Amino acid sequence: MSFSSKAIRYFLRLKSPAEFPGGVKVLNPYVLAEVKKVVKNFYNTYYNDSNKRIYMIGINPGRFGGGLTGIAFTDPVALRVYCGIKNELGAKAELSSLFVYEMINDFGGVDRFFPNVFMTALFPLALLSNGKNFNYYDDKKLFDIIKPELIKSLQSQIKFGALSDKAIILGKKNADYFKRINDEFRFFEDFTVLDHPRYIMQYKLRKKNYYKQLYIEQIKTILISN
Repeated sequence: MSFSSKAIRYFLRLKSPAEFPGGVKVLNPYVLAEVKKVVKNFYNTYYNDSNKRIYMIGINPGRFGGGLTGIAFTDPVALRVYCGIKNELGAKAELSSLFVYEMINDFGGVDRFFPNVFMTALFPLALLSNGKNFNYYDDKKLFDIIKPELIKSLQSQIKFGALSDKAIILGKKNADYFKRINDEFRFFEDFTVLDHPRYIMQYKLRKKNYYKQLYIEQIKTILISN
């Protein structure tokens, strides 16, 4: 099976876990017909091969990015403008997506980036608390409950076609939790940590070009070693 076939099968079969403590809710976009169409189009366009890819792993999708479109770090605008995929999922841009697609453009565009990199999240569904984005690690009780889901998600996603020697983890706190899991299960031999796109856009905007280049250099370093 191709990378795209495995990814499509996995994402479109995702089920929302039971309710979490503290009123945290799960947003599963893959139940929507429009998202199913977008996911099939995206992966069949950019991942219809058997390439091994660098895995760039975020936290969990935001409600205006991957939590809406079903594509990690990708809002509806990026889908149309950069990926050429028409959709009716709205016209709101999302901060992480803005950074990621500027970086992809600097890398050489989607046709060069996606054959080499797979962007995803440690927990594949959006989490909301009081209607706002919530990270899986924001509540220790939640992490303890959700940990089996994180493990199952990684086990499934690496089978798409991961370069197992080194992953890129986005977000320092995310990396701390990823390390606990990776130390136990050895999904990847090693990983490097980069600041999360949302953090960069919120707190380091003046240094955005520096961070974009840092992402690109890290990707190229891993590609050269393979």
